[in-house]
Amino acid sequence: MSGTDYCRGKAGMADALDTLALARWRLVLGQLAEERLAGANGSEAYERMDRVLDYLYGREHGRRGLRTREGGRGPSSFTVPDWIRQVRELFPADTCEVITRHALDRYGLTELVTDKETLEKLEPSHELLKTLLTFKGLMQGDVLEVARKIVRTVVEQLRRRLESEVRPVLWGRVDRTRRTRFRSARNLDLRRTVRANLAHWDTERRKLLARELHFSSRVQRHLPWHVIMAVDCSGSMIDSVIHSAVMAGIFRGLPAVKVSLLAFDTAVVDMSEAVEDPVELLMSVQLGGGTDIGGAIATCASLVQNPTRTVVVMVTDFGEGGPIAPLLTAIRRLRSEGVRVLGLAALDSQAQPSYDRRVAEACADAGAEIAAMTPRHLAEWLSRVMA
Repeated sequence: MSGTDYCRGKAGMADALDTLALARWRLVLGQLAEERLAGANGSEAYERMDRVLDYLYGREHGRRGLRTREGGRGPSSFTVPDWIRQVRELFPADTCEVITRHALDRYGLTELVTDKETLEKLEPSHELLKTLLTFKGLMQGDVLEVARKIVRTVVEQLRRRLESEVRPVLWGRVDRTRRTRFRSARNLDLRRTVRANLAHWDTERRKLLARELHFSSRVQRHLPWHVIMAVDCSGSMIDSVIHSAVMAGIFRGLPAVKVSLLAFDTAVVDMSEAVEDPVELLMSVQLGGGTDIGGAIATCASLVQNPTRTVVVMVTDFGEGGPIAPLLTAIRRLRSEGVRVLGLAALDSQAQPSYDRRVAEACADAGAEIAAMTPRHLAEWLSRVMA
């Protein structure tokens, strides 16, 4: 290769790299940068990415009062199902998730959850679950059924995860000092089984023949407790509502424990009959509105039959919509009767507390125990209370 050819090759590579860099800047800056980045698209793939991103993020220009070119690659060139399909084809999964979340949360593309074909293409996730619960009032017929299936899938995944965390706490630990006839692999007393079968060692096959199995019992609680959960369903509480619905179903499986669940904003609705099916519970809850925590706790008080065997768990961000005096009065009344009251501060999806500390501190002064707990910590707290 001559020096001239080499230089031409290097120049060609530089041009290609420049074009690629310009194309990436074009994707970042959007169509308003097109005149200054002439020739930036570079390839058909980048042009498709450009159109897909402009369909969504071009809306930002309108929100800011900027004028954009009409026609060509504008939003009218896509239907929502086509758009979501191309997003999935052109971008990696994590980028696709971010773009979809922006479409729903930032730009209000509710077609993503009101179109059956679109819904069927979306990957079930916690974020999608929150979106479906927010927009379920817009759904009808087949769309609602598809949404229900997605909700059930995500809720079941969450239930399995939470149950694996809290079941050992709630159902009791293994008691190695007690024996049981209940034969379960997880209760197998391996050490005692090996000792009991040492006489059955097969020297030829070098295996221990287990002819006699021994199992350990488990400590289990049978105290008659009533757990009343009052769950704030105002718009900011969606993560806590989801976790509360699933946890209430897990608590319902405890022996000799009755579970009541009240959903509230400015009104209070008894959802106790739906506790066994968290999906139906979540699909029935109406999110949004104001907050009347005092009214909810007063309703809890009306359900108490055996105060010293009752726990009231109020799940809220403590953003009381009215005077806090009725709330404090209701807490003091419950505590004077012997009811344990836990104020469970709202947690977001990253388990970060988000609540009004002033109201929470006033509730603590009135006798409530206030904490920001993960589901496992809540289970541990209940385990100690009901010991």
